[in-house]
Amino acid sequence: MTPFGSFAAICRMIKIEHSIFALPFAFAGAFIASGGIPAWKPFVLLTIAMVAVRSFAMAFNRVVDLPFDRRNPRTQNRPLVTGEITRLQTWAFIVVMAVVFVLACAGLNRLCLMLSPLALGISALYSVMKRFTWLCHFVLGAVLGLAPLAGWLSVDPVFTLPAVLLFWGVLFWVAGFDILYSCQDTAFDIEVGLHSVPARFGIPTALVISTFCHVNTVVFFLLAGWAAGLSWAWYPVWAIVSLVLVLEHRLIRADDLSRVNMAFFTLNGVVSIVVFAGIVAGIFIGR
Repeated sequence: MTPFGSFAAICRMIKIEHSIFALPFAFAGAFIASGGIPAWKPFVLLTIAMVAVRSFAMAFNRVVDLPFDRRNPRTQNRPLVTGEITRLQTWAFIVVMAVVFVLACAGLNRLCLMLSPLALGISALYSVMKRFTWLCHFVLGAVLGLAPLAGWLSVDPVFTLPAVLLFWGVLFWVAGFDILYSCQDTAFDIEVGLHSVPARFGIPTALVISTFCHVNTVVFFLLAGWAAGLSWAWYPVWAIVSLVLVLEHRLIRADDLSRVNMAFFTLNGVVSIVVFAGIVAGIFIGR
């Protein structure tokens, strides 16, 4: 038991397993900026910062979305809804994670420290965007797109083309799979007045927009590898990632959303890990 509730309940609240989406891209940015394995200090502080900001964002999302989660059948087993964790405990957890994030950024470099309040603000922004616009998926994409930028800046505090291209690739990747995931809540979103691409345009059109996003992902990942000067070893991996995204869209149809969770977690978890592995291969093999 922790001051914020049981450790297991906290992990379920922040969906700790979904760290697999952002961490590999943060590490990818750090490896490219280093031209190899980063020094241990920025690598450790980057890891702490990423875990902290992601925990901050997820906990904030849970507490501000609590009124909706109580009404949505899909989310009624979440720890805040069941009472395993209280709102006060959650707010305390949010504050602690914000402080840990800022301290980790301070240990990295001055630019990371200066940008840390902005990063926290952007990370919290997604939680309220569904109340106002169907572009919320792209805001979430931008939040996770900060991961490769953060990885790069942790090693080299300068904005560069490869990091920016990775940002756009991750943005469209996340927006694409978040649109797929939100198809499950289309009826609920319409009922309570929340905004999403499926609620605004319908599920068939949402699937087309998701596909368009992932076409952009493939293009930006290709350009990022070229801009970073990765070797030939990156390009077969890039092709595998492209095929995985194709498979993801073949799993889901407008009249059959039963495999959304498989597409959302299993395949997209593979994408992030494979991209990182491909970038490492492109740095160390064939150059």
